[in-house]
Amino acid sequence: MKVEFLEAGQIVSVHGIRGEVKVLPWADGPEFLTAFSRVRVGGAEYAVEKCRVQKTCDLLKLRGVDTVEAAQALRGKTVEVYRADAPREDVFVAELTGMEVYAAGTRIGVLEEVLDYPGNKVYSVRGEKRYLIPAVKAFVLSTDVEGNRMEVRLIEGMEDHAD
Repeated sequence: MKVEFLEAGQIVSVHGIRGEVKVLPWADGPEFLTAFSRVRVGGAEYAVEKCRVQKTCDLLKLRGVDTVEAAQALRGKTVEVYRADAPREDVFVAELTGMEVYAAGTRIGVLEEVLDYPGNKVYSVRGEKRYLIPAVKAFVLSTDVEGNRMEVRLIEGMEDHAD
């Protein structure tokens, strides 16, 4: 499902006295946010004057947020990026959730969750049965975000018998 905004992290604190905010990123790494020139916080658009990585977080300087008090008012809010500003070839969890999943042309369910394991991500698909499908090219044959459709290859053991 195509989305307009992607949740990218949460403002966890203020940094310094000039209105910078510290963002705990929800992407694969803090470098992700450095590519954006605008973000949304609390439904309002802000131009990004500066973004730099500090350990596992991002330090953002937003245009118009110039004091500690203004930055403090944003604490706890979600930072969103515009999908149109992200690389077109990237596919995000928000776009996968709710996607129709097919195996050999037969609908097997809807992708309900993306599980993050050390080796790779795993797609949890629920239909009449529940399937746990590793998010690797050997099993995910195609992903069509515009058409809201994913084609997968199932093998024995992917069906979850815990239900």
